[in-house]
Amino acid sequence: MDESQLLLSVTGMTCSACVASVERVLSNVDGVVSVSVNLPLEKATVGLSDAAVDARQAACIAAVEAAGFGASAPVPALRQRQQNEESVTAQGRRVALAFGLALPVFILSMFVGDLGTVGRLDLRLAGAMLAALPVYVISGGMFHRRAWAALRRGTANMDVLVHLGTTVAMVWSSLVVLAPYLTFLPRFIGEAQHVFFDGAAFIVAFVLLGNYLEAKAKLKATDAVHSLMRLQPNEAWVVVGEGTEAKAVDTIARGTLLKVRAGETVPLDGEVEEGTATMDESMMTGESFPVRKRPGDAVTAGTVVLDATLFVRTTALVHDTMLAKVIQLVDEAQMRKAPVQRLVDRISAVFVPVVVIAALAAAALWWLMAESLAPASQMTPGETAVMVLVSTLVIACPCALGLATPTALVVGTGRGARYGLLIKGIEALEQAHATSTVVVDKTGTITAGSPRVSHIELIDGDVQEVLCLASALEAESTHPLASAVHAAWENIGYPRTDVADVVTLPGLGLVGKHDGEAVAVGNLELMQERLHALPDDLEEKVAVRARRGTTIVLVAKGQRLLGWMEFSDRIRETSEAAVRRLKQAGIKVVMLTGDLEEVAQTVGDAVGITDIVAGVKPDEKADHVRRLQEEGVVAMIGDGINDAAALSVANVGIAMGAGSEIALESADVVLVRDDLADAVAALELGRATMSRIRSNLAWAFVYNLVGLPLAMGLLYPWTGWLLPPAFAAAAMSLSSVSVVANSLGLRGWQPAPSLRTGEI
Repeated sequence: MDESQLLLSVTGMTCSACVASVERVLSNVDGVVSVSVNLPLEKATVGLSDAAVDARQAACIAAVEAAGFGASAPVPALRQRQQNEESVTAQGRRVALAFGLALPVFILSMFVGDLGTVGRLDLRLAGAMLAALPVYVISGGMFHRRAWAALRRGTANMDVLVHLGTTVAMVWSSLVVLAPYLTFLPRFIGEAQHVFFDGAAFIVAFVLLGNYLEAKAKLKATDAVHSLMRLQPNEAWVVVGEGTEAKAVDTIARGTLLKVRAGETVPLDGEVEEGTATMDESMMTGESFPVRKRPGDAVTAGTVVLDATLFVRTTALVHDTMLAKVIQLVDEAQMRKAPVQRLVDRISAVFVPVVVIAALAAAALWWLMAESLAPASQMTPGETAVMVLVSTLVIACPCALGLATPTALVVGTGRGARYGLLIKGIEALEQAHATSTVVVDKTGTITAGSPRVSHIELIDGDVQEVLCLASALEAESTHPLASAVHAAWENIGYPRTDVADVVTLPGLGLVGKHDGEAVAVGNLELMQERLHALPDDLEEKVAVRARRGTTIVLVAKGQRLLGWMEFSDRIRETSEAAVRRLKQAGIKVVMLTGDLEEVAQTVGDAVGITDIVAGVKPDEKADHVRRLQEEGVVAMIGDGINDAAALSVANVGIAMGAGSEIALESADVVLVRDDLADAVAALELGRATMSRIRSNLAWAFVYNLVGLPLAMGLLYPWTGWLLPPAFAAAAMSLSSVSVVANSLGLRGWQPAPSLRTGEI
């Protein structure tokens, strides 16, 4: 997290109106420039104008608490999980108590006949009142407290609706029971036959039940990221002399030698120094097949050694491991809001006040016109008005709207992390479903990105001179071809040439000076610019090799062309299947590469790409992406520094995990595995997540479109349908639970097996 950001745990939120309230009060704190609140995670990310986090934290906590919510500094994630589990258990007990108390109310109201009177007091109704009071006061106490807190800050949320609904029902019903003794009351109250104690009690009970089921579902929604957190062991076996010593993982420095036995989990990222073993990396990459590790191979924290002991030299601290970065990326992604959620928040901000006004208007209409609208009704106008008012207030609670988007995003991002798809940009996830064009880089994306020098053609030099000059010029480069040059140079064993004033020419190569002469390594275009004379048949020879899929890099010193190196790079096993899958989905696939047209065409033919743009310089890639965006939503898949600008410009930027740091920073989605198939899976996950969000929102809106007219009695004159308060509460709770359950359906998502096997 940025040092000018503050993270808070916020409790007591129940709907999107609560989220809006928390964001508003935090935005009013001095020094706060941005706020993002996540309802399912119960977290707030506060952007500050300076780095004075400690000074601002107390003010932010005080502001949230003054608004009627709970706030505290974040506790460790696993500890927070434990607290949430304890809270859910406590909620379950409150639900049991509420239903236990509501049941006698229901029996007395619906099934028990006349119990006689004591004086002028009806015993049956008095018993129902006494049984309902503990439910209203004790079980529903938190709703009343939070409702008044919301009203004091000038807002209205779900608690306000529940409080108003239950209070109206209890006050009306109690006045009906006590009317014989309260002679000052209007006559129509004393003549009323219907009371709503059962409605008030069941409203509280059903809302508590809905909150309990939601809380349980939220725990399931965050299972994925918490399972990642549990992967890293707390202790590791550190090699000390001839033996080992158990040490806490967070105290182990880089370069420490660890012993990891069969069946144990690798505690920190490192490199195998001794031993050979099979590793289960499925928890990090989703790869179902074990991987063989030998000395020199990298291993990551959280993976499991299956069949032998390994000695691993650590390369990262506990907070710098791949696992730690994955958890951080998922956590940050889950805290961000999709644009569609911002729209829902704006709707929810006005929804509750509108519902209160609509409920009052409907109640007033029935009070004044019940006899003409429903002359056959067995209820008096006052009773009808109260039922309409209570049912409308309760059924309109916007819980489902508030949960529709964030729960799907939490489950989707967590599920993606389970399969090595790290989603950073929520906006990009929302765009993924509409992607019409996918732009792919060639080297390191379609191909494996680990080329090797397959041949050296000499023209006016020897192998030693060609390799030593090329390696010296490529010393500062991170391009995959540079690694291949270094590997070839190391094989010949000659000392590296001293080259000064090395300059990178994007899209061309590198130039420098050696012994007073200019030296260069790069493509044909660079040599044509720098050398006065080139062999007549050079262009044709380069083209012939390019058509075989070979990349050519030429080396020159002064005005002499020393020769060239030929590089071969294998195409990834899944690239062809991934391209085919994209085309089956109706997506246009474009290859964008700086390589020669002939090389690009050979690779394109091998994987089925017909739209190819070759010879593109790094600064031109972003322009090509912008032009494609005029036709629709564009996803860009790349891995290198030269892809960074295009990744940033694209609607959806997807970077290979082994790519350059700048590419990883620029992308919206990072793939742990370097596999084009996973890029396709990331787009499919985006579509699946957006599908859930849309169905959630549709359910929430349709529910209100159907439920509100029933509660307001709009259909009563023609159908006789009028929603009782208890049914309204049950329907409201059911809508929220249904939305969360629909989001949890994403837990079954996984990349298509045929994608990873290349058998589409």
